[in-house]
Amino acid sequence: MLVTPAYAQGAAPAGGGLESFLILIPLFLIMYFLIIRPQQKRMKEHRALVEALKKGDEIVTQGGIIGKITAVRDNELEVEIAQGVKVRIIRSTVASVVNRTAPVAANN
Repeated sequence: MLVTPAYAQGAAPAGGGLESFLILIPLFLIMYFLIIRPQQKRMKEHRALVEALKKGDEIVTQGGIIGKITAVRDNELEVEIAQGVKVRIIRSTVASVVNRTAPVAANN
């Protein structure tokens, strides 16, 4: 009768559950610091940028459209992309601010 080496070997010893769990902890920490934390930071910065938008700011949308904000509403902006051409966009689609307008000084 022929017996192959695979049948001759015994089963691997049980245990190692704690060891495999201890390996997962550093892997999770590495994933957190390399992937999750930077993404949360970018989201926080973008949220602050969107909340700070005001009339007169020149912006770039995620679609690549450059325009100047003419009106600010709750969740949308009115942007002039050419002389007399205005479009409404959702605030969260703003990718960056090209030029910020200076705050207007109060006249005394």
